[in-house]
Amino acid sequence: MVQQHSDELLAQVAGLPSMPGVYRYYDADGGVLYVGKARNLKKRVSSYFQKNHGGTRIGHMVGKIVRLDTTVVRSEAEALLLENNLIKTLAPRYNILFRDDKSYPYLKITGSPDKTGFASGRGGAPSAAVFPRVAYYRGSVDRKHRYFGPYPSAWAVKESIQLLQKVFRLRTCEDTVFANRTRPCLLYQIKRCSGPCVNLVAPEDYHLDVLHAEAFLRGDTQSVLQALEQRMMAHAEKLEFEHAAELRNQMGALSKVLHQQSVETASDKDVDILAVQVQGGKACVNLAMVRGGRHLGDRAYFPSHVEDATAVQEFDDAADAVAAQPVEVQVLEAFIAQHYLGVPVPSALITSHPVADALCEALAVQAGVRIAAVHNPRGQRRLWLEMAEKNAQLQLARLLAEEGSQQARTRALVDALDLAPDHLDTFRVECFDISHTAGEATQASCVVFHHHQMQNREYRRYNIDDITPGDDYAAMRQVLTRRYARLATAGRDTPDATPAEEPVVEGTGPVEVDIAAEAAPAVVAEAVVEAAADARPKREKAGGGGSALRLPDLVLVDGGRGQVTMAREVFAELGLDLSVIVGVEKGEGRKVGLEELVFADGRDKVTLGRESAALMLIAQIRDEAHRFAITGMRARRARVRVGGSQLEDIPGIGAKKRARLLQRFGGVRGVAAASVEDIATVEGISRDLAEQIYRALH
Repeated sequence: MVQQHSDELLAQVAGLPSMPGVYRYYDADGGVLYVGKARNLKKRVSSYFQKNHGGTRIGHMVGKIVRLDTTVVRSEAEALLLENNLIKTLAPRYNILFRDDKSYPYLKITGSPDKTGFASGRGGAPSAAVFPRVAYYRGSVDRKHRYFGPYPSAWAVKESIQLLQKVFRLRTCEDTVFANRTRPCLLYQIKRCSGPCVNLVAPEDYHLDVLHAEAFLRGDTQSVLQALEQRMMAHAEKLEFEHAAELRNQMGALSKVLHQQSVETASDKDVDILAVQVQGGKACVNLAMVRGGRHLGDRAYFPSHVEDATAVQEFDDAADAVAAQPVEVQVLEAFIAQHYLGVPVPSALITSHPVADALCEALAVQAGVRIAAVHNPRGQRRLWLEMAEKNAQLQLARLLAEEGSQQARTRALVDALDLAPDHLDTFRVECFDISHTAGEATQASCVVFHHHQMQNREYRRYNIDDITPGDDYAAMRQVLTRRYARLATAGRDTPDATPAEEPVVEGTGPVEVDIAAEAAPAVVAEAVVEAAADARPKREKAGGGGSALRLPDLVLVDGGRGQVTMAREVFAELGLDLSVIVGVEKGEGRKVGLEELVFADGRDKVTLGRESAALMLIAQIRDEAHRFAITGMRARRARVRVGGSQLEDIPGIGAKKRARLLQRFGGVRGVAAASVEDIATVEGISRDLAEQIYRALH
């Protein structure tokens, strides 16, 4: 075999049970490579280690495996749920991943749905609790209020609120505003509110409007129209023609709204339509939502790791001697499995491609209701699906166009500077900038660009100390030395190393979780997800999160020949390649587009020109470094001026002593104004420590 694995790992593979379950592969750093499910764990996992995979994507993955975890479950449905729980939690490199965005907006009607009593506030004033308000809401739902949705976008929610205002004239004002009104607002004047804040509508009538609005949102439009008609006729018989006219106008507004809803249908009230498109190694899943019989709009999702994941999936299918699924089906099933975990699922899914029955079964087990997936619909459903497919095509074309533009900018920069990266997609730029105010609170920033975009998770800030205030050259020397000193002995091809500012807390070691057959699916998922999450290596937060450090293909410094000379000296001392250093020197009048590039290896200056795509990219990276540095500097300067961190920085001052000092003297400024004798009177503060505190604050 090309891949060499430890005897312990191979023995573990040989001892796996022939039962359904989920398996996880880990690399040497503890990162999760792949999460998969199998009807027969022993057969599936063994197939990875019994063949020579060569230089394929499978071979690259198998060569990295150093550890294996498995979990036995009772059925394929449980395995599917657990697999996708782990995929969402662990984000493996060789699984199709969708961004975990469940923050859908809802339309909220305040108050309990079974409220029937009506009470006034103080002095006979109307109570906000009696007159529910309709509002936009995003977050976790509770039983105190009524929620409708989810909606695909904030725009869809606000449009629905406007409809409820036009037809049912429900209030949207905050309770505090409601409680302090003495006359009706503008919404009442334009007939978008019935004026409950000043008792212009009876509580009983308002309550009926709320019930009708809820029925409308559920899709019971005909029952709403019938109820309004009955109320109108009852008022007319009593010769209450003004009330009858208001109800007539309300019916007319509702009929107009229903007429404008071109995709309204009586048969389908809650449906999700899913269409997938794949092109150029990228994929798009378009999700359209129908709630209460109304099409609320759609949202596009773009998965990552499509090519690697589909290669592994095809290998799994071959191991089970089943026909390989098209890429579109793999992407669609991955989206459905990941998206609907932990969120309500409509009873009907309309899909552009057929999905496995086991997937619908797993969703049904989770939701407690029967889930039907239709991939060849007719009538109105066909129109919905065609609309979703068209939107998926458009969104994917937009993504490919944007990525093509990003790649073109990277290519323009590489060509303009005559660079030769190993691969354009891995071309990496790090840019440094120094920021301070008259020498105070000096900070250096490092921003990172690769994969054709800024990588804000890899940004770093460095506090610059022990230099002459305002000496930007010394600050640049310090930050470059701290950033690249660890690469000095190993050279450019050193494997990824972790910066000194980012200590690593190792995980707890292998996690073996075998759940008994009696365990419920939810318990299985929760136990394994928590255990697997605990096993992952964790990084302490330091300047923006953990990131591996390597010598980039290009090092940009914001400055001219002086900063480049300093960077050249640092790289020469560390024995690193000087050709990667480029300074961005501001042009005449510091105007954008007139910048010149200064090289550390002696090449002549280069002026790229105002319209250059390469210069646009350099300017973007440089400006981002400046923004990141100046925001950090301002925050640090504020802390220093206020003194919030001065006590924390004094050795021997913990949380309790700091609290006693602040309580005794009323704040840091009070401590600074106190004498040594006064400070020493605080419980736990010795004379020596009091003198140390005094010196630190003066």
